[in-house]
This record gives sequence, structure tokens and C-alpha cells, in this order.
Amino acid sequence: MSPVTQDITRRDFLELGAAAGLACVANAACRSAGPAGAARGLAGPAIPPFALQEATIADLQRGMESGKYTARALCEYYLARIDEMDQRGATLRSVIETNPDALRIAAELDAERKTKGPRGPLHGIPILVKDNVATADRMATTAGSLALVGAKPPGDAAVAGRLRAAGAVLLGKANLSEWANFRSNSSSSGWSARGGQCKNPYALDRSPCGSSSGTAAAIAANFAAVGIGTETDGSIVCPSAACSLVGIKPTLGLVSRTGIVPIAHSQDTAGPMTRTVRDAAILLGALVGPDPKDAATAAAPAPLPDYTRFLDPQGLTGARLGVARTKLFGYHPATDALVTQAIDVLRRSGAVIVDPADIPHLGEYDDAELTVLLYEFKADLNRYLAEFAPGAPVKTLQDVIEFNERNKQREMPYFGQELFLKAQDKGPLSDQAYRDALDKCRKLGREEGLQAILDREKLDAIVAPTGNPAWPIDLVNGDHFLGGSSTPAAVAGFPHVTVPAGYVSGLPVGVSFIGAPWSEGTLVRLAYAYEQATMLRRPPRFLPTMSVSLGG
Repeated sequence: MSPVTQDITRRDFLELGAAAGLACVANAACRSAGPAGAARGLAGPAIPPFALQEATIADLQRGMESGKYTARALCEYYLARIDEMDQRGATLRSVIETNPDALRIAAELDAERKTKGPRGPLHGIPILVKDNVATADRMATTAGSLALVGAKPPGDAAVAGRLRAAGAVLLGKANLSEWANFRSNSSSSGWSARGGQCKNPYALDRSPCGSSSGTAAAIAANFAAVGIGTETDGSIVCPSAACSLVGIKPTLGLVSRTGIVPIAHSQDTAGPMTRTVRDAAILLGALVGPDPKDAATAAAPAPLPDYTRFLDPQGLTGARLGVARTKLFGYHPATDALVTQAIDVLRRSGAVIVDPADIPHLGEYDDAELTVLLYEFKADLNRYLAEFAPGAPVKTLQDVIEFNERNKQREMPYFGQELFLKAQDKGPLSDQAYRDALDKCRKLGREEGLQAILDREKLDAIVAPTGNPAWPIDLVNGDHFLGGSSTPAAVAGFPHVTVPAGYVSGLPVGVSFIGAPWSEGTLVRLAYAYEQATMLRRPPRFLPTMSVSLGG
């Protein structure tokens, strides 16, 4: 039976994957762990061989062009992989549901390719989107909450619509931290009432970090070609770094937020989460563009560039990069060591390193940021529920709070909803307290903060660790963040790219490039050159716990 023309069975899937010879291994969490690893109890679950292991968009397009694959066959491969490993096997719980129409859509795109040719680089490419991105299909859009089960969005989110127009196949919805991790101060990243606890594929007892945790774990595990995450503060870059991915948090307004379950319009954005910088550049190009329903997109420059033209392996030559040390280094020595090595690579690759180049006022606007998020969450969620959640049992934030109380055993078995309660107590966006907090964030975070240091030192980007290695999942006490670099770009609305920088006892660590508004092209150029100089990403081994070795 050929995957090009017919559906594949589970047995065919395994046999084809084995024949391709591209897998980790079936019996001992990639033999690279070795006998010593097995002796230490580090052998993970049996991992089926997989023919599309680490396949890029270009790899898949070449396969479809040559006739080796069809879009339908690619979907079958990935769906079989999800079936084997997401709710069984390694039980990542990274995919909240798959698209029941994916194979039909893929077959239609195959027919279109034959008659009209491909629409572009995403034609027929299977993609996972976070479950806060509305889709007008048979999949639900719930932000991981049981309160939105039954909601039927009247249309696609702008992001989903652009992906469909580009010819991508929406393969499924990724699990996430419920309500994008804005319900409780003691939440566990990757847990939702609807999807359960998502795991990090590099060590299954470790957190996948941030609210786009399901997207990160799924793409790292090769459950789809690429994925979409969303970020308010850290929820693209933290899970990307924790799962050895490339993540791009775009400039506020580059990508429309219409139809995405919100936290706060002054910081929310969607962006790519991929295994390579090239794939991230391709995916970003499909997402960007003006949207009359999202006023922030009017500020984006026109015409928007093709981000793949910035993929220059010599792109670090002459770049001015500042190292932001104060408050962004020093919380984890092994992370500091890896990023110090990354800085050495940048210097040897021709970059001019300005060290230190500390970001002014960092940490001085944290309380103001939370105030802004609480006010905007109430206003923005109420607006979303009215427009995109007909059929849901909730119409307002107050309704969601009451739903959670009525369904406490299912919705709040581990942590509460204190952030919801604080948000509900806030008044309208005309309140002076909100306006003062927003002004403080813009002044200290943007004009006198990130923009000031970029201008003063004439920098192409700021460099810093993305965050600490993944911590053990803890449903009792919640997440154990030690530090990270997401807040400056999040509050300022500036772009932020993370790239794999190495591993601490097998746990991934990322290095961040943070730039001025609309400098995604520059950041892609820098990240790509660094990636090509290092090629540090390696696929996960699905170990039950972290490696005890002191090396990567």
C-alpha cells in the first residue's frame, strides 16, 4: 500500500517509517542514551520510527512535488504519530483534538496542486494551531476551558483564515495552559481542564513552559510540520526555548489578533513556533497583513517583506548586538554558560558585541503591567465572548467565574482563579488607574526602556537568555520560573526571537534576539546565521526524567 495514493494503516505507518530510517529508535529512547542511560533508568517509552522526523517545509514540498508524498499522506503520517504518542505511549497530551476534515481538505489541496499548481510554500503543509485560535469548522475553540465547549465561532480567526488561504491544512488544535495561563498565580504551564497536563518531550516529568505549551511540545515531537502559538508575555518564546524550537513573537500589530481568545490587546500577538528559522520565516510571511478588524495592524509597514530573503548564513557580519545582563543573567549558572558560548559564536561570526547593554527600568513596571492586563482581560474577553462564542454557556467573565465555581472539581482541581476575580473587580478602560498604568508601561518599558538602549548603542538587537531550563511539573505549587527575558519586548510590543542555544542535562535552553518595532527581518537574519553556525537542535528522546549527565 502506498502512502501517496491510499490511506495508511498503523502497521503500514510503522513499516514505512522504519524503511525511511529517519527515526530515533523503537526500544530505548534513542540509542544515544546508551547502556549507561538504560542502567540509570532513562529509557523512555517505545518510540515508533517516523518517516517525517525533523522534516522541514521544504522537505515536504519536495516530497509532494516529486510524487513521493501527497498532502493527504502527510496528514496520515502526522495523525498516526499523534495517535501513537499523544494520548498513548509518551502521553504528551499536547494535541487537544485533531481536525476530522483534515484528510478531506488535504485531498482537495492535492487535486488543486495537480490542476493549478501550489499556492505557495504552505500548500498541503499540516499545521497545528493553539486552541485559543477560533476556527469555523468542526473543531472546538475553547482556550482549554470546559466553559467554551459548545461555542461555535461564526468565522475563522484572521490567523486561521490566512493559513487556509495559503493552502495549509489545519491538522488540529494544540493544548495550552488554560485561558493562556491567565487564571491563577499558581497555575501549572500546560494544564487545561479540557486537555490535561501537557508534558515536555525532552523529559516527561518537566514543564513545557508558558501557555503555548501544547504547540511547543507537539512541534518538538514532530506531530506536525509547524505550529502557531500566542504570546502576551513569554508564551511563545518560553515554550519554544524549553522545547528546543525557534519561536517568533512579532511586533504588536504585525499579525492580526481578530478571533483569538484574548488576554490584553496592548500585548497579545500570535506567531510561529517551528524547528528551524527558515520554517519560521515562511510561516511568519503567511500570517502577516492588515486586518480592518484589528486597528493595530494599520501601523505595520507596507509592503510587508518576504522574510525568507533575510536568510543569510553570513548575516551576523557587522551586526551590533548588545548583551542585556542586569536581571536577565545570574539566575541560573548553567544557562549563563550556554548563552556565553552563544555570544562567543556571535562574535566569531562577525558581530560587534556591546557588553553590557542593560535595558533601563527593567522590573520597575511589573505592577503596572499586571494592572493593564487585568483591566484589558475583562474588557477584551467580554468582547470576544459576544462575537466569537455563540452557543457557549458563558457570555461574560463573570459567567466564566461562576461556571468554574459550579464545576470546581473539573475546572479547579489544582489551582484557582484569583486573576479572574481581580480582573472582574476592575472597572472600564476609562479608569484613571488603567490609563496611568498603561502610560507607565509605555514610558518605562518602551520609550525610556528597550527603545532607549537600542537607540543609544545603535544596536541591531539585544541578546539574552530566553529563560531557565524546564522545571519539574508541580500541580501543587505551580510553575517554578527562575528568570527570563520576555517582559521587555512584551510590554514594549517589540519583536522577540528565540533560537536553541544548547542543553542543560538534556533540557533545552534558548538564546533571545530582541529588536526594534518591525525589525523581524533583521532578527530572522541574525537568528538564521546563528542557527547555521551552531545547528544545536536535536529531536527529543521522550525520557521519563532529565539526564543526570552534566553535559548537554
